[in-house]
Formats: sequence, structure tokens, C-alpha cells
Amino acid sequence: MRFARPRRHSAALVAALLGAAILLAGCGGDDSDDQGDAAAATRTVEADNGTVKIPAHPQRVATLGRLTLSFLDLGGKPVGVTEVDAPVVGLLPAEQRAAYKAAKLLGSSASEADLELLATLKPDLILFSAPDSDFDQMKSQLESIAPTIYFGFSSDWKTRLSVTADSTGLTDALNEQKSEYDETLAEFKKKYSEIIKTTRFGEVNRGSWQDPGMFSLNGSQCSEIARADVPLNIPDLGEGGEERSFERIGDLSEYDVLIYPVDAEGKVAEGFVPVAESNGWKALPAVTSGKALGVYCFGDISFTRSYRTYSQYLDSLGQALAKLAPAG
Repeated sequence: MRFARPRRHSAALVAALLGAAILLAGCGGDDSDDQGDAAAATRTVEADNGTVKIPAHPQRVATLGRLTLSFLDLGGKPVGVTEVDAPVVGLLPAEQRAAYKAAKLLGSSASEADLELLATLKPDLILFSAPDSDFDQMKSQLESIAPTIYFGFSSDWKTRLSVTADSTGLTDALNEQKSEYDETLAEFKKKYSEIIKTTRFGEVNRGSWQDPGMFSLNGSQCSEIARADVPLNIPDLGEGGEERSFERIGDLSEYDVLIYPVDAEGKVAEGFVPVAESNGWKALPAVTSGKALGVYCFGDISFTRSYRTYSQYLDSLGQALAKLAPAG
């Protein structure tokens, strides 16, 4: 009888272990089903092309057009991209450059993208930006490849970033950038409060694409954010500012401080050189008194807008304003 109990215990133990194994096997099957369900799960987002059903957790994102920069800025790693201008790529942080170069190049622009090549990448989400007319022509082909989120060139940058981040699982990165921007902005406003209150700014710009003898006033994307968020007293001359001829450079004497564009190294931006070298510019009171300040604004097209790049702008603007005494 001494041996009977151990045998019964052993039998019970074996039965228990077998039952556990069956239970675990059953659980394993449920996990597989759960994973399959997760892979097949969808949700909806709102974009310029309406309500779009997308994968809940997309893994292979292709970016066509200017949304490439927005996705890269959030830390995204696209499987396919359209071309970004080489000078802009050169200014990207190292990780973003690497992510861009690792992606398959699909064409020079969204409207020129090779959609057959795109299909071979098997994306599960496409981020697309182009003129409305181009999207209308390509819409059915794009959507036959993968769910497509479209934003036109006039879309609100904050909405565009929010949807891009939300649809690709990068909301944490966006929130971190926004938090850093809010902190930078608060410190900036406190440090330069007196200058902000008492100074009338003019922002003078010129792109290399502009006609000879022309410049722009108060129209860059960075002047918009400075006016809206700081707020600097930069008169609002409408979207894109106002284009003027060199003959009117003398009118800039009405501004206490002039802001002009420099590159990432602090050198006068290439497009602005003709203005900076003109006699009219050199004779302005703000220039002769040292109140013409070079400030760096990354890019100058709507799809380079981000909280990270605007934080960089505020840093550059702060360094420039530090030359004006005293800081508030």
C-alpha cells in the first residue's frame, strides 16, 4: 500500500500535466488567432480625401511627395519614397538621411511615381501629397495597391502632422516634439519679452527662383509661426507675404529690426545674396546699426513644417536677438 499512493499521485500528476499541455496548446492557438486578428484590424482616419480605412498597425509605409519629409521628421522609415531635393536631404539629421536613402526611390515626384514599382514593395499604407488634379488621376491606382492618405499643398500643417503620426503609430514622437517646442517657446517669450513688446520686425527674404531685382517681405513659413506663436510684431501682408522690387528697399527703413535668411552654417542664404550686396540694403538704418539679423529657417515649403524645425528656428532667432540689448 505504501507504493499505491505514489502511483496514484504520479497518475494524477501526469493527468494534470497533460491537461496543462492541452490548455497551453489551446492558448497558443488563441494567440495565433489574436495575432491574425491584429494584423487584419483596421480603423479610419480623416484626410483631404475623406474618411480612409487603414491598417490599425501599418508596417510598410510608402511616402510619395512632400509627406516624405513629414514622415521622416517623426522618425518614420518608409519602404519607398519619391525624391527629395539633395540640399534638403543634406540638412536632415543623420538618422533621417539614412532612412531616406534606405528606401526604394519611386520617382522624382508624387505625380511621376512608378506605381508598378510601388506595388512590388507591397506597402500596407501610402502617404501621398501632390496637386489635387494629380491625385484625382492617380487615386484609383494608388488605392488598388494600398489604403492611401492624401493631403494637398494647402492643408493645415498641424492637422497633417497629427494624422501622419496617428496613422503610422508615431504619435509619441509628435507629442515629444510638441512638448519640446512648447518649452522652447515659453523660455523664448520670457527671455525676450521686452524686445517682443517694443520692436517692429520686418522679415526680408528672397528665393533663388524669384525674378532678378525682386524680394519678398514678411512671407516665410517661419515668419508666420513667429507672428502667431511668439508673437513677434511682424506685419501680416497676407499668405506668402508681399513681393517687391529692389527699388523699394528703402521702404524697409520703417522697421526697427530686419530679419534675413541664413543657411545652417550662418552664411547669407544663396538666394538672398543679391539683396545683401545691394547698395540700398547696405544703406538701411537697421543694417548700419547692426539690427539686421540673420536667422535660419529650415526649408521654406509647407511640408517642412514641424515642431522640431520650429524649435530650431526659435533657437536661431534667440541667438540673433541676443545681439540686441537688453534681453527682457
